[in-house]
Amino acid sequence: MTTAHSTTPYAQLGVVYNDLMAEEGIAASMLTHKWQASDLIAPHSDLDLRVILDQAPESWWEWNEYLAAAHHRAVRLAPSHSRLLEHPPGFAFTADELARSRVAPAEVSTWSLSTGNAITLQRWKSRAQMIAWNRADERFYRGILDARIGARYQLAQDSTDNVHHGLDDYRRHCIAWHYVAPCWFASAALATRTRCPGKSAALNQWHPGELEAHVEGLLRTAAGIDVPRPPVPQMLRAAQITVGTVLCHTPPPRELPETSDTDAATWTTTAGMLRVRLARWLYYLNPPPETATGYLIAREEKELHSARNSLTRLSDRVSSGEAILAKAMLSLLPPGPTTTSTLPDLLSLWRRHRSVVEDFLSAHSS
Repeated sequence: MTTAHSTTPYAQLGVVYNDLMAEEGIAASMLTHKWQASDLIAPHSDLDLRVILDQAPESWWEWNEYLAAAHHRAVRLAPSHSRLLEHPPGFAFTADELARSRVAPAEVSTWSLSTGNAITLQRWKSRAQMIAWNRADERFYRGILDARIGARYQLAQDSTDNVHHGLDDYRRHCIAWHYVAPCWFASAALATRTRCPGKSAALNQWHPGELEAHVEGLLRTAAGIDVPRPPVPQMLRAAQITVGTVLCHTPPPRELPETSDTDAATWTTTAGMLRVRLARWLYYLNPPPETATGYLIAREEKELHSARNSLTRLSDRVSSGEAILAKAMLSLLPPGPTTTSTLPDLLSLWRRHRSVVEDFLSAHSS
């Protein structure tokens, strides 16, 4: 299977980012990123970081202000960083939460080390693989498919605003790695009930029947191996055929029971995602010069929708005290589009109810 890639900038970026966080007052015990090295294709892929702390900060609000400042500084280091470091980290967890397997195993399984202890990370990932396949896994992987199939994937939504050269190459990359590869990754996991570590791993390890021929051509084209390369619309049509074929090998949804362990992991994973929202919003509303964030603001609607769904499920299943807190946090996630006009209002809403935000983000963190 062809998976030509270049990971040159990403390892160093993680080290630099960790140093900048430390200078802003954030002492991360570990910094990881989503996906494996072979899934990061320079200069097109962005580094999607996760921050692991020894303990929760006294104030998540202030912590987010430090994180936004560190990210702002990191992006200003080089023009290419507006793409490579497209957004602040996607999650923040404590080491204790991971040691107690309180983070969604499908999420942990995709992590790679940027800075920190490799043995500790491998232990967390091994435990994640040993947890029985559950309903949260079905939601995780089917969510990836549902966001893309049925004409939901729109190439135009993979914004080129922070791509400064090679626009068609970037679009080909998006078709292969933001559309086909995630669908393949999710379908492979669902078909084998295995939490795949990355897109390349799924592409290399799961290719029933005629699927290998489909994906081989797409990856060669995206990697620039085939010359001349087809026009972008032609490649997109081929990708749609490939995804349709992948879906033929994807099992139908399976009903699995919810468990208390699943609830605990859902709570912590949702909190981990919400713990970094403020940093993202602060950065998006005040980006470095020549850096576009409007499309990133629009994407927040999807993230908040996911959090609302999780909190709605949890509020019906957890203890009364936890349900009250979940519902209070749910009230601070209003539905609707996120725009440059509505995001400041949302930031103000969280500020007015800062005590609720802090309580929710710190619950179960130790």
